[in-house]
Amino acid sequence: MPTAPAPTPAFELDTAAAVQRLLRFLAVNSITGHEAAIGKELAAALKEVGVPAKSITFDDAHTRIPEPTPIGNLIVKLPGTGKKNAKPILFMTHMDTVPLCAGAKPKIAGKRIVNELEGTTALGGDNRSGCAVLVTLAAELIKQNLPYPPITLLFTVREESGLFGAKHLDPADLGGPTVGFNFDGKSAADVIVGAIGADRWTVDIRGKAAHAGVAPEKGISATMVLSLALAEVYEGGWFGKVVKDGREGTSNVGFVGTADGKSAGDATNVVTDFVHVKGESRSHDAKFVRDITAAFKTAFTNAASKVKDDQGRTAKVKFTSRLDYVPFRLKSDAPVVGRAEAAVRAIGREPNLRITNGGLDANWMVKHGIPTVTFGAGQNEIHTVKEYVDLTEFESGCRVALALATAEE
Repeated sequence: MPTAPAPTPAFELDTAAAVQRLLRFLAVNSITGHEAAIGKELAAALKEVGVPAKSITFDDAHTRIPEPTPIGNLIVKLPGTGKKNAKPILFMTHMDTVPLCAGAKPKIAGKRIVNELEGTTALGGDNRSGCAVLVTLAAELIKQNLPYPPITLLFTVREESGLFGAKHLDPADLGGPTVGFNFDGKSAADVIVGAIGADRWTVDIRGKAAHAGVAPEKGISATMVLSLALAEVYEGGWFGKVVKDGREGTSNVGFVGTADGKSAGDATNVVTDFVHVKGESRSHDAKFVRDITAAFKTAFTNAASKVKDDQGRTAKVKFTSRLDYVPFRLKSDAPVVGRAEAAVRAIGREPNLRITNGGLDANWMVKHGIPTVTFGAGQNEIHTVKEYVDLTEFESGCRVALALATAEE
């Protein structure tokens, strides 16, 4: 049987220029919490393709983010060239990368962009690929003089360290978009319509130091409190993959040390008097997220009451949790989903509706009242030293963005 011909691309695209933008952004060393350099580079690239400087602004979200952040979200307004009274739409991505990407050196290898320093750092395709898609969208709309509705481009900060940029933005700064399209993933044909929710929690365990060889009974071991607490959550089925009465979620302990990042305890002959612990709880069920977190809090409280010194005094624990992001799931017949599926079909692909177990900026956009779906743009093996960008999927992501921007409502 003869092979079916490949579909004709629905949109003109300067693929070489798009790939060069991606290489340019990948080369910028600007990890989460240190976004000033990539923000500057993105603003420069947007001006180069014809976006007026007055249309490019940074918001003040960084003043509300609880972690040090040098700049706010980058917001770009394109006034539109299509029919009057067209409803504004949002295109978004995040500009930061995980710390493992520091020092990456991108290079083209066939149909991929890989890290020249293979095996030493991650690449940063998550999410410089999304950044390149959005700048390419602006470039092609302007160069080709295509009709499009009012468009807002949003590049968020600190996505990788807690979705903070999306959480703390002011929706009023976005120009009133009714739908959103986020580029942050692997396949351009994937239409991600739902994502998991999460809590982040911390525990400060305060015990009492004593000489571990001379008088250990006079100490209160914070390390033992930690051990007993983790044993309780493990035995109770609250650690790792959590399944209870048909509900599912996950949990993890990610950091154990001191509040300033050092090792808990100073010497083997001193009873450890303080341990700082960080963990998370996740589920597509918002209530179950809280149930998992509550199980950890109960376990640490119980453990503290069991570890005593020779006077019967116990350890003290301070358990603090915060909502990281809320779960969401868009209905398959929602207008934004229909537009997303139509755009994928417009480039000759078949859309694949998906739910993800990772958090997305879309979690907060939905919470802000802007229904948002997420597409991929070539990211692979993210957050690992094997990361690469699939250039075929990256090109498809650029074409999906063009399809979305130019489609009739």
